Amino acid sequence: MKFKRTERIGATVKILSDNPNKVFTLSYFTNKFNSAKSTISEDLLVVKNVFEKLELGKVITIPGAAGGVKYIPKTSKTENEEFLLKLCEKINDSSRVLSGGFLYLVDIIYDPSIASNIGKIMASNIDYSEADYVVTMETKGIPMALMTAKAMNLPLVIIRKDIKVSEGPTLSTTYVSGDNTKVKSMSLPRKAIKENSKVIIVDDFMRGGGTIKGMMDLMNEFSAEVIGVGVFISTTNPNEKMVDNYISLMELDEDNKVRPNLKTFKDEYKNF
Repeated sequence: MKFKRTERIGATVKILSDNPNKVFTLSYFTNKFNSAKSTISEDLLVVKNVFEKLELGKVITIPGAAGGVKYIPKTSKTENEEFLLKLCEKINDSSRVLSGGFLYLVDIIYDPSIASNIGKIMASNIDYSEADYVVTMETKGIPMALMTAKAMNLPLVIIRKDIKVSEGPTLSTTYVSGDNTKVKSMSLPRKAIKENSKVIIVDDFMRGGGTIKGMMDLMNEFSAEVIGVGVFISTTNPNEKMVDNYISLMELDEDNKVRPNLKTFKDEYKNF
């Protein structure tokens, strides 16, 4: 079956955008569309130019026998700011403040469209070019970590608060909770991460950094290197955190108001 150029380009956009950071060979497209490599190369050039003009991401070609083409998600600073400002407006609704000064965020965290956008922003601003895994802590960080892993085309590893017998031998560590009042434990099956891996940590909230510091300590038990940390919301107090070199998409002040953390966002592509 022969396809028109508009049909090939439409299908190519769908395939690439549904599979970020996955390399597709030119042969894959020539076989799928029953077209010559020269024709497919021209199609990909059109897709590449449109994606870049509209700031939808980057389409790059990889030379060599094992090469091909892949799509790298990228959100613009303007797009990030607009999305997070609308999200802040929603979060800052006074009805979300619970007793004890906590914010109700469950409906936001588990909204697929919001989690997907958060994942794309994380992938746009964390260099994951050498990463092997995305790691998070159960439970509220899972949706945004999963979407980040999808955007990065990496497997997701979930650290548990309790040991699960069904997961086999585990490694555990203790950590200090965000308010520095409780010592808790976290665990991960020995088979979850290969030794000497490189990981990206993603979490929903950070106050003092105790939970993320615990995750980093647990990664040390696996001889794994943490090369990036992304947080949905971090607090302005305390100013001194237990971890360094992290990005947070939004900041929560002492009045329980959130605002976008615009200094997080990068202009350049870092991940190729």
